[in-house]
Order: sequence, then C-alpha cells, then structure tokens
Amino acid sequence: MKARSFSYVRPTTITEAMAAFAAAGGEASYIAGGQSLVPALALRLQAPDCLIDIAHIAEMAGIARQGEWLRLGALTRHVDAHDDPLIAACAPLLRLAAPHVAHPAIRNRGTLGGSVALADPASEFPAMMLAMGAEMEIAGPDGSRRVPADAFFQDLYQTAIEPGELLVAFHIPVAKPHHRCAFDELARRRGDYAIVGCGMMLAIPEGAVTEARIAFLSVGPTPLRARTTEAVLTGSRLDQAVIRQAQTALADDLDPADDGHVPAAMRLHLARVLLGRLLERLGGCVAEAA
Repeated sequence: MKARSFSYVRPTTITEAMAAFAAAGGEASYIAGGQSLVPALALRLQAPDCLIDIAHIAEMAGIARQGEWLRLGALTRHVDAHDDPLIAACAPLLRLAAPHVAHPAIRNRGTLGGSVALADPASEFPAMMLAMGAEMEIAGPDGSRRVPADAFFQDLYQTAIEPGELLVAFHIPVAKPHHRCAFDELARRRGDYAIVGCGMMLAIPEGAVTEARIAFLSVGPTPLRARTTEAVLTGSRLDQAVIRQAQTALADDLDPADDGHVPAAMRLHLARVLLGRLLERLGGCVAEAA
C-alpha cells in the first residue's frame, strides 16, 4: 500500500512550521526522522493533506547544559543519546536505554522528539523521560510552556501536546554524583518491543536512598511510575529484604492487561524480576563505592 498524496513544506523556524499547520486547517503532520510516521503513512493509518518537515529548524536542535538542566533539542537523534559525551555525563539513563531502541538504522534516523511525541507505551525514551523527571518544552500559537513528564503522558498515544503545537526540546535535571541509574528490558529478541522494561534514578548520598524515580514501559497504556515502590525504597538501604519489599509493592503500581502474547500475571512477574535485578545491580554499586 502507498501513502495518499500530500503536499510538502520544509520550514526553517518554529513560527513557520506552526503557520504551515494552521494553513492546512489542522490536516497536517509534522515529520523529522520519520521512523514511526512513514510506516503509518504507507499503511494509511495517517493520511494528512500536508507533511511539514521540521528537520531543519535550528531552534529544535542542539545539546547544551543550562545550569542544573540539560536541554536537548527535540531533533536529537537516538544515536546521540548513546554517543554524545554531555548526555552521558548529565543524563546517563538515556545512554543506558539507547542501545535497546530498535536497530542501528532506526537509531541513526529517529529523533527523541518523534519518539516521545508519539508516546508509544512500549518505547524506551518516553519512560526514561518519566524516570528522569524531565520537562517537555512545547511551542504553540500563544508561546512556549514546559510540561513535567508526570503530566505529559495522558493515555494511549495521547500527550499534553495540543493540535498545532510542537514539541521543541527536553529539559532534564542534571544527574548528581550521588545519583545511580539503571535500565534493562526483557524482550524476545534484541531490538523487538520489550515484554517489559524499566529505568530508574535513585539518589543515594550516604548509602540510603533519599529519592527514587522508577518508570516501566510495556505495562499499560502509558509509561508508568512505580510510586508505591519508590516510597518503599526511600529512606532504606538496598539490601535483600528491602528489595523483596519493593518487588511485593510493585503489585500496587502495575496492573497490566492480558494480551495475545503475554498473560497479565506473567508480565507482572517479569516486571518484579526486572525490578529486583536492577535494584541488586545498584545495591552492588553502592557497596563498591563504600
């Protein structure tokens, strides 16, 4: 099947992009890397009248530290999440997750903005934005606003981005020396969608956890934080007893549904296994550091 005919424009500023969207009467789609949109066009799951290529908008590019925040332009590519030294130093969780995203060809073209704006609940980067406490910079006709990741993902493929608005950048709190992070996922084959995935950022300044952010992917209609589990960990040391308590508490955070491939009970079990592995990994890091 081929995509339906559409017009094509290539703006060089955010203002021009939003003007093009308005001119199309809302029947337009933004495209950058195209790793999700192009297949959707080919299958006619989407059929816009106009395709707005935002890949050449300089305001949406760049990686820079701004005080205690790391600003990533939405056009930052998946491969940069792994290779860029500033991302590795300031947002190490992104670097850990990047190799698990699809395959090299897709990582070379796909953008962080495209992945997060699509909000696929099985994708790695949306969940990592949640785990890192990122804020999304969104441009609209009335100016720009920043939306915390906790309020950004609203339902299946639904985000806080309104029609015509554009996800411009991410603002990520810079990781401190006492922060520890971990990521892993369970998938049938490397590069496939994960059965379950998890990323976490823990603040462990003196052996005990003072702050925890844990996010799962592929367990619901959006990426999900494990808030009850986070509460169990906060104020505790990562010993085996606490890790078991956290695994038990996870049932209060996750309520996955049955699907044609994995029963809900199995997915929850695998999430517990993954949680335990990651906490043991970080617990070992703390012991080594001490």
